[in-house]
Order: sequence, then C-alpha cells, then structure tokens
Amino acid sequence: MARSQQTFGKKEKEKKRLKKREEKAKRKVERKANSKGGDFEDMLAYVDENGHLTDTPPDPTKKVKVDAESIIIGIPKKVEGEEEDPVRQGKVSFFDTSKGFGFIIDSENNEKYFVHVSGLVDEIAENDKVSFELERGMKGMNAVRVKRV
Repeated sequence: MARSQQTFGKKEKEKKRLKKREEKAKRKVERKANSKGGDFEDMLAYVDENGHLTDTPPDPTKKVKVDAESIIIGIPKKVEGEEEDPVRQGKVSFFDTSKGFGFIIDSENNEKYFVHVSGLVDEIAENDKVSFELERGMKGMNAVRVKRV
C-alpha cells in the first residue's frame, strides 16, 4: 500500500497557516466593527487663511482676491542699474608659494575663495590685504586678478 504524502511537518505548517488566516479574518471583522464609518465630510481637509490644514471650512469673509497677472513665476530680470562692483576686498588666509595656491577670505561675507598663482597680479603672502575679482571655476568661485592693497 502507498503511504500518505503528507508528513507531520507539512500538517503542522498547514495548521499554522490556517490559524493565521483565521486570526487575520477576526482582526478584520474587529476593525470593521470598531470603525466609525467615515463620511465624505469627515474626510475633507481645508486650508485656512494662514496656510494651515483644518477640518472646518474657511470663512468666506476672509477670502482675498488675487490678480493672476500679479503673480511672478521665475527669477526677476536683473536691472542694469543694479550691477555690483566686481572688485572685492579681502585678506589672504593661506598661501603656499611652493605649490602656487592659497585662499582669500572676503571681508564682506567672510567666504573663502580659492586663488591660484596664475590669477595673481602682485606677489602676495599670508595676512596681506588684497583686492580681487571672482570667476566661476570647476569647483566653485575662484579669486582672479588679485592685487595687494
């Protein structure tokens, strides 16, 4: 006679699987029984005049009419009179003459800019006051046309 293909381990796994399925069904029924049943009105969210989400509708008296033409999308064009002076002032924080590079700290915004010996007009050393212009380099802004003040 042929033996049953079902082993003890298979029977135990099948029992566990059925038990999990029953527990899941019980939890589902329990959730449905405890839920309030959401109305469409309960699901709505409104934005008040300050931009915060609320569950109450906004007050129509506080509504502000916005002219669509007054909304500016993008960056405003630079006015020709706004152009700033390209020459900046700063102090040399580090300069290695053997390697030919250093760093200048801008006196206005305290940002550090890289300077290479090819961008020098005068010889500079550490702690010298200098004037320079900025130029976009491969890794950021570089100081060029550096002169000692």
